Amino acid sequence: MRKIGLVGGISWVSTIDYYRFINEGVNERLGGLNFAECLIYSLNFADVQDKTWEGSFDLLLDACERLKRSGVEAIVLCANTAHLFADQLQEKIALPIIHIGTETAKAINATGIKKVGLLGTVLTMEKDFYIKKLEDHGLNVLVPARKETRDYIQFTLKEELGRGLILAETREQYIKKLMI
Repeated sequence: MRKIGLVGGISWVSTIDYYRFINEGVNERLGGLNFAECLIYSLNFADVQDKTWEGSFDLLLDACERLKRSGVEAIVLCANTAHLFADQLQEKIALPIIHIGTETAKAINATGIKKVGLLGTVLTMEKDFYIKKLEDHGLNVLVPARKETRDYIQFTLKEELGRGLILAETREQYIKKLMI
């Protein structure tokens, strides 16, 4: 088993999900009391917000370098938007970064689906770092056409889901906004 490093804290809620899914996957494959050998470096998301995502490369690089010095053999970025820098980080640290876009595309392709909707932060929906990974695997990617809808999704991801809040009224608004 390889020791993996998780760059988390962006948000802590998604970090928990990554940690849980990784451990469930390892246990499903190996059984018994086998779970992932991993280290988590949890960033303070407020620091990322202060620098903006586009200015946060150094924060992510520092986290990856610290994990590498700790002996990890691969890294997972525990947020879609962090993959904005995945290729650059992998080049700098010379360790594999398990790209969520690539792994998501593989899982989707296994189902036979070819057209997918992508909801995420504004950067994830508007820049090509994630969409391109999906398209490189033969997928047709749709994002909400209206800027107002993408901004609403951004707001709810940051202010609600990123804090662990799942509100019924937000769910209703998603359905309304995405049907337009």
